[in-house]
Amino acid sequence: MEGKGPLNASIVEAFDALPSQLQTAARWMLDRPDDVALLSMREQARRAGVPPATMTRLAKRLGLDGYDSVRELYAGAVRAGTLGFAGKAGAQVEAQALHGERALAAEMATTLSRQIAALAEPGALDRLVDAATRLHEARRIYCLGLRSCHAVAWHFHYMLSLLGDKTVMLDDAGGTGLDAIRDAGPDDVLLAASVEPYARATVDGARYAAGRSVPVVALTDAEVSPLAQIAANTILAATDSPSFFHAMTPLLAVAEILAALVAGRDGTKAMAALEHAEAQLSAFGVHLPRRSGR
Repeated sequence: MEGKGPLNASIVEAFDALPSQLQTAARWMLDRPDDVALLSMREQARRAGVPPATMTRLAKRLGLDGYDSVRELYAGAVRAGTLGFAGKAGAQVEAQALHGERALAAEMATTLSRQIAALAEPGALDRLVDAATRLHEARRIYCLGLRSCHAVAWHFHYMLSLLGDKTVMLDDAGGTGLDAIRDAGPDDVLLAASVEPYARATVDGARYAAGRSVPVVALTDAEVSPLAQIAANTILAATDSPSFFHAMTPLLAVAEILAALVAGRDGTKAMAALEHAEAQLSAFGVHLPRRSGR
């Protein structure tokens, strides 16, 4: 994620009570604090998909005189270095105006590198370790991710399936995807992944689980996402990209980190389970033989 803006706490606190158009503007401010500092109000409104007046209304709902006051706060954060590398580099990125496929590929690779590197920041590491603790202590982990987030939930499930049957993938074969959650209880955990636009079935499944006292570990893109608001643990990963597709690589990285942390806590038990899995895969000839010298 990009660094946090100086109004993040106020935005999160006020978010649920905001009209939908102000919520759209608020999400823009949460997701792109560097652009709040660097771009004009009209350009921000255009990119957020709202009228310029909406930005002014939001500023006043947050207790400021107008949007110029918002930009001054964020510009001060850039000068102080509190918005992180993206805030400092934003002006350069805007000015370069790169063209062509090589430039797009380079910008995408750089963006993904920054987003994944943000997972190593102290706050993100604390969230990862806390979530891994909850997942490790769970009797069973139910994994839910639909549409673009299916790969995230499936990858986590697949990795831990090599260690035993602790995970249950809530797949949608035959329309029965959420049926297995009926057996979950307070000793279990639901790992749910969804980003904007949020999959209705994922949010409904998470709300159902939370209503039955099943802790939810949310892998999502914003503190104000519907999953984050009901989760016991929330891991945030950026999805913005120079492409018009969501960037799912950061969430896949989160799934891999969590699976590795959970597996590592099982020590020799995990090693034995992996040896058992490899023996079965070998018996069925699942993989091609390794080439000599490697």
